[in-house]
Amino acid sequence: MKIRRASIAALALTALLALTSCGGNTAPGDGMEGMDHGGRSSAPATNAAVNDADLMFANMMKEHHAQAIEMSDVLLGKEGVDQRVVSLAEQIKDDQMPEIEMMDQWLEDWGADTSDMDNMDHGGGTMSEAEMQALEDASGANASRLFLEQMIQHHEGAVDMAQDEVDNGQNSAAIALAKTVIGAQTEEIAAMKDILATL
Repeated sequence: MKIRRASIAALALTALLALTSCGGNTAPGDGMEGMDHGGRSSAPATNAAVNDADLMFANMMKEHHAQAIEMSDVLLGKEGVDQRVVSLAEQIKDDQMPEIEMMDQWLEDWGADTSDMDNMDHGGGTMSEAEMQALEDASGANASRLFLEQMIQHHEGAVDMAQDEVDNGQNSAAIALAKTVIGAQTEEIAAMKDILATL
């Protein structure tokens, strides 16, 4: 998990430094021209451009993350929950909140129109209202088990979304974040399955 925090911090720092350094030299609606991602300081402008896959990834993943944080908050508000599951929920919040902030900043820099996002499908693995209510209603060991089952599904959806970005995206910072999501959430899926097997 510490590796993931370092990766997120490095991504955020790279994006922040690049944004402050490129100032008014970006193309309208791009916001990423001239940026240095992953140490490739001489990357051509076309590699820093944003395509539809990048916009979709940032829009959908930030909402997907938001639901994961909501699920974690629900779990953390309960008593009698397995401490390993509590720690996992806290870790999810710590990891995903900075990523949401980073994607929000990207969308602003890219001049993206997010007005239609409330009506969009926010990707595979998202919980329905009924599933969220079931988590709200669960307690103790049942809450621990249900949270893990739901979050495994949620993470699997996030990994699929991130892989789509790796395959089809153009913006190097967004692709780097997608790779971080794939690695970290695949690791968390394995950990959750291990915990679930012991409950």
